[in-house]
Amino acid sequence: MKDQVKKITEALSKRFVAHPWHGIEVGEKSPAIVNAFIEITPADAIKYEIDKASGHIMVDRPQKLSNHMPCLYGFVPQTYCDEKVAAFAREKTGRTDIDGDGDPLDICVLSERSFNHTNILCEAKVIGGFRMLDGGEADDKIIAVLKGDQAYGDINDISEMPKMVVDRVRHFFLTYKDLDGAAKNVEITHVYGKEEAYEVIKLASEDYTNKFGDVNEALAEALLGSVKI
Repeated sequence: MKDQVKKITEALSKRFVAHPWHGIEVGEKSPAIVNAFIEITPADAIKYEIDKASGHIMVDRPQKLSNHMPCLYGFVPQTYCDEKVAAFAREKTGRTDIDGDGDPLDICVLSERSFNHTNILCEAKVIGGFRMLDGGEADDKIIAVLKGDQAYGDINDISEMPKMVVDRVRHFFLTYKDLDGAAKNVEITHVYGKEEAYEVIKLASEDYTNKFGDVNEALAEALLGSVKI
C-alpha cells in the first residue's frame, strides 16, 4: 500500500499543484525546520488568508490600522490547532476554558530580505513562539527565521533574537484588532523558546492526523477504488 501511495502522489505532483494545507508536507526535519506557506508579507495592507476548501489565497479584510505585519506570516502545512494544542495551553496557563481555534498552526518568519508577493513556500528554522489566546482559543504563533537568512539565519532560539524585533511582532498581535473592539480578547501569556515550540508543532501535527487522517493514503484509496466517492 505504501508503494502505491508513493507512486500515486508522485504522479499527481507532476500534474497538479498541491493544496497548501493538505498537500504539502510539514517538512522532513520538523519540528526544527518546517515548511511555511506564506499568506502575508510586511508590505501588505490587506489581510490575506487561505481558503480552506480550494487552497487559493483570498482577501480576508483590509488592514484597518497603520501598522503592518512586521514579518512573513502564514501557516505550517498539515497542522491543526485542536484538542492537543488546547490541552497544552491549558497545562501551561493553568486555565480550564481554552479550546483550539480550528485553524492550521500560524508561523511568523523573520528575515532581513523584502518579499514582493505571497502564496510562496519557504523553509523556516523554528526558534520559539507566542502562546496567544484569542477569544479563549489557543492561537499559538510559532516564531522562526528564514533558513539561510544572512541576518537571522544563525539564531537558534528566540532568546538570541534582539528584544526589539520580538517586541515588534508581539505588539502587532496585541493591537491589530483595536478598531474591531476585540483587542481586549487577545492576550499573549508566554513567549517561549524553541523546545516548547517544537512540542506545539508536534501536537498540532497530531491534531491534524486525528482530524484528517493520512491524506495521501485517503487519496490513494479513493483512486484505487477501495473507497466509494
